[in-house]
Amino acid sequence: MMPDSTKPDLRNQSKVAPIVTCPHCGKEHQWDTNNRFRPFCSERCKMIDLGKWANEEYRVAQPADEEEQEFTEPPHQA
Repeated sequence: MMPDSTKPDLRNQSKVAPIVTCPHCGKEHQWDTNNRFRPFCSERCKMIDLGKWANEEYRVAQPADEEEQEFTEPPHQA
């Protein structure tokens, strides 16, 4: 079977980890599976971010139509 010349041969290309920016400090670092603090550059940045979530400094936004939705109790059946 002859190789398809329209497709690049990816077997011989070295895989380079992409460069990403730490969400906390902005430091650029490689997105590497050996970095157990991904997407952060360090444990320090990871823990600072976790602390902000714990102190409710970050919040997940609600869609505008659900913000003022009132919840009523369903009728009880006896």
